[in-house]
Amino acid sequence: MENCIFCKIIKGEIPSNKVFENKKIVAFYDINPKAKVHILIIPKIHIESIKDLEEKDKSLIGELILATQRIAREKNLGGYKIVVNVGREGGQIVNHLHVHLLSGDVVLGV
Repeated sequence: MENCIFCKIIKGEIPSNKVFENKKIVAFYDINPKAKVHILIIPKIHIESIKDLEEKDKSLIGELILATQRIAREKNLGGYKIVVNVGREGGQIVNHLHVHLLSGDVVLGV
């Protein structure tokens, strides 16, 4: 997607503070954190939202959650919250599927 900020991060057109990357997923610190630790985990293919997932995306979603778990383990997070906002009414600001990994003094309204 041309104007998607996350797609631009994936392509390296916009810098980010990456914490994880593989063939299908990239994770980086949120520039507007809502907690002491606030990392965004995104698929490298453009999927706008959970509502746009298809049957063929099952393994990608599993990898997204497992990457989230791996990052939490590597960051030694004793406890954490994962959030996925869906649509504007659900609080989604960027139209590219992403998981928020939050830990430490989480601010509501992510």
